[in-house]
Amino acid sequence: MVTITEPRHGAILNRHDGVETPAGLALSVRGTATGQGPVLVNGVPAEVRAGHFAAALTLTQRRTVVTAGDGDGSASVTVLYDQASFPRYRFSLDDNIGFLQDIARQRYRSILENPYMALWKRLHDAYGTKVHCNLYFQCEGFDLTRMPDTYRRQWQDNADWFRMTFHAWQNEPDRPYLHAGYDQLAHDVDAVTNEILRFAGPEVLDPFTTIHWGEATREGCRAVRDHGIRGLVGYFVFDRDGAPAVSYYADREVTQYMAGHDYWLDLDEDLFFIRHDMVVNSFPLPRIVPRLEAIAADPHQAEIMELMIHEQYFYPHYRAHIPEYAERCETAIRWVTERGYTPVFYGDGSLGNDRSRLD
Repeated sequence: MVTITEPRHGAILNRHDGVETPAGLALSVRGTATGQGPVLVNGVPAEVRAGHFAAALTLTQRRTVVTAGDGDGSASVTVLYDQASFPRYRFSLDDNIGFLQDIARQRYRSILENPYMALWKRLHDAYGTKVHCNLYFQCEGFDLTRMPDTYRRQWQDNADWFRMTFHAWQNEPDRPYLHAGYDQLAHDVDAVTNEILRFAGPEVLDPFTTIHWGEATREGCRAVRDHGIRGLVGYFVFDRDGAPAVSYYADREVTQYMAGHDYWLDLDEDLFFIRHDMVVNSFPLPRIVPRLEAIAADPHQAEIMELMIHEQYFYPHYRAHIPEYAERCETAIRWVTERGYTPVFYGDGSLGNDRSRLD
């Protein structure tokens, strides 16, 4: 029996996982073998000691099937190569609808007169930040059908730095998709997506999102994939009982892997997983930089920096309002900028890498 332990099936590998040269990414394939014969990895003899094997392999393609066999059996994994990868970041916003309600009510001459939009435009102008906004369909007294399409050209003019996609139907109940089936997610994704297309246009859509609470069934996630979403962003942590949390349908093994990695592809569902690095509203100002420095110290977590904050903490009327909301965001953005991170959207190129394609 042969088992490949490294790299993992669905792993997305980059310069930190081996040695990158013009020829490709040179790395080590490792595993176990119980047979008596020599082990070959993609036809290359592996070194075998006490039932463990290692073989050198160079990835030259964006997607590679790695096969190890010992004459008695074989095993295969498929991996992706994030070619010519570089440090990049995205700032995402969850639980959004209030700023659209304000724009619809106030009928500003410009969407950038809305205070929330003005904040993000200021940070974009100062740092080049690209902002991804996940939307509810409705809140009390407002839904997306009431958003006028008179600002359509303005949304398109700002689509190079501000994009929107589905988040959930509404804020409550908590974990609305924890047990939801295919049809519910398909309905809700389409409802939000169709309204974005109507009032803003296709230029504003991005095929990545964070589903509300980061919890959904495999069938529900299959629905969002079938309806245009290529990847999901989550916390990938464990709750007090040791069960995966904010991890969609991921089991313990996948959640553990994602806890120490930037990204992974579920090849069965053709769906990317990306891990949030910082929920900015959860970190007081003095803790933001130390947290980012700790993440950046691990190369397997440092290549993609996903920063996120929830909209409601912006507003003084919210019970948990954060007065230094803007300062927290700017502190995190300034840190990644000063350390050479490039702002991206995951829908551009390969998870923001325009030098490669992972699909």
